[in-house]
Amino acid sequence: MDQQKNDEKNRYRYAAGHARSLTLLVREGTIGREDLPCEKFLRLGAGALTDAELLAVIIRTGAGGKTPMEIGRQVLSAAGAAERGIANLCHLSLGDLMKIPGIGQVRAVQLKCIAELSARIAEARSRPDMRFPEPDTVAACYMERLRHEDTERTVLLSLNSRMRLITESLISVGTVNRALITPREVFVEALKNGAVNIILLHNHPGGDPTPSGEDLTVTESIREAGELVNIKLADHLIIGDGCYFSFREQGIL
Repeated sequence: MDQQKNDEKNRYRYAAGHARSLTLLVREGTIGREDLPCEKFLRLGAGALTDAELLAVIIRTGAGGKTPMEIGRQVLSAAGAAERGIANLCHLSLGDLMKIPGIGQVRAVQLKCIAELSARIAEARSRPDMRFPEPDTVAACYMERLRHEDTERTVLLSLNSRMRLITESLISVGTVNRALITPREVFVEALKNGAVNIILLHNHPGGDPTPSGEDLTVTESIREAGELVNIKLADHLIIGDGCYFSFREQGIL
């Protein structure tokens, strides 16, 4: 019973803190208390909230004469949510967020941390046993991490004979349109990890996973080098914006 009372007090305190900047609107009758994002959450659950309402709950209090909801809408507008959805929040830097009225450094850090947590949750859900027998399993695991990067990054997955992950390594951070990798650095890392199979992944920041001529050349040179050291290049995936290209699926490997 005491715990239940404490829970009710905590809910009330949180709702009161969140609603403080909206009190005047409630008193004026512009909005009903049941329409406050936190109150709506307590009645209907998180799934009933819009993207702006979810951000308002996180932002909690208004600033500069704007309510948490209005600030949340400005965040979505800055993220270009109409074109790419709230996932584009990952592309906003701290500086971008802090340009929004009502978003200081602390709030900007909180929003970036929430975006990172969301990406990690999506990744954790997609790889419960850390085995990668098929390209779509690999893509599902790494899509949210790599699709939002602004530069090309190359990740090496070192796998055992049963395609179970031994470890992953970030082996290259390139430019907007080029990942800089060589067979030597790939296999130095793979041999160190005791890999029998490897999978390479890299992203295309532009969103189109179609391989370039350089992607094709590098993939072939790594495949040939793998044969010399008895480590198989099982696949090379290019991650785009919600899509991917698998050299294995396309019959190139």
